[in-house]
Amino acid sequence: MNHQGRNLLDNAPDMKVRIQGLELKNPVILASGTCGYGPELADIIDLESLGAIVVKGISLEPRPGNPPPRLAETPCGLLNAIGLENVGVEAFISGKLPWLRERNITTIVNILGESVDDYQALADRVGQCQGVHALEVNISCPNVKEGGVAFGTDPEQAARVTRKVVSACSLPVIVKLSPNVTDICAIARAVAEAGASAVSLINTILGMAIDVRRKRPVLGNVFGGLSGPAIKPVALRMVWQVVRSVDIPVIGIGGITSASDALEFLMAGACAVQVGTATLVDPASAGKVLQGMVDFMQDNNYQSIEELKIRP
Repeated sequence: MNHQGRNLLDNAPDMKVRIQGLELKNPVILASGTCGYGPELADIIDLESLGAIVVKGISLEPRPGNPPPRLAETPCGLLNAIGLENVGVEAFISGKLPWLRERNITTIVNILGESVDDYQALADRVGQCQGVHALEVNISCPNVKEGGVAFGTDPEQAARVTRKVVSACSLPVIVKLSPNVTDICAIARAVAEAGASAVSLINTILGMAIDVRRKRPVLGNVFGGLSGPAIKPVALRMVWQVVRSVDIPVIGIGGITSASDALEFLMAGACAVQVGTATLVDPASAGKVLQGMVDFMQDNNYQSIEELKIRP
């Protein structure tokens, strides 16, 4: 068994990250939707050596997802239209969470819904479970009761969801922001004022691809979320802006494939980073990112994550 990342932090700088009542041993987190529920990567990477894992998004009921094809490679990126396929909250709690809990893995549960009540019910149910350390709220979902507009594109709706989730559980609440907006800082401020412990950004950028030979969209759902290195400059810009707009911790996501990528987000002001699409290319990526960060900090005499931030 190759446990890439074991003992990475021996004699290392202080890599700890604090998000409200949650302390991570280091700032490298596996992103939701790219690492399954944990066991999928267990023979490749030591999950306990990472800061945390964000499990595949969970809804109240099981979801079958979108019709195939669901994935399409693009230059420097990946389009996905999985459709939030998942086993549902009860199957997750009974069949997936025990494995994570037994291994003392810091577990963040990504929740998603089609109404404010869905989110509140999920927060209440998951928030009671031993072994869950925080919630990540996916507000890129369409609000079916409000005409299908995504919660994350409207500050008022984003704040409503956040308040309901915060009121339903005592866990730290991380709100995952959509980049498909005119002003992401307005959304960030709204959820911060509504009680979010932190924000994570960015979720995928809406895109599509066309098969010119078949003269039709490549994805079965036509549109998909673009991730990977292609979106990193956009993600980095948005993280920089949001860090300077709110007083809560910011977790950077988008195209992180190397330690250098991760360090850029931390220097922009993020307290932590999530590694996503890179895991699909190389399942050991997160461990390599962490090792590279430790090496960089040691080589350049940084003693803590806080010292990496660019000051005004």
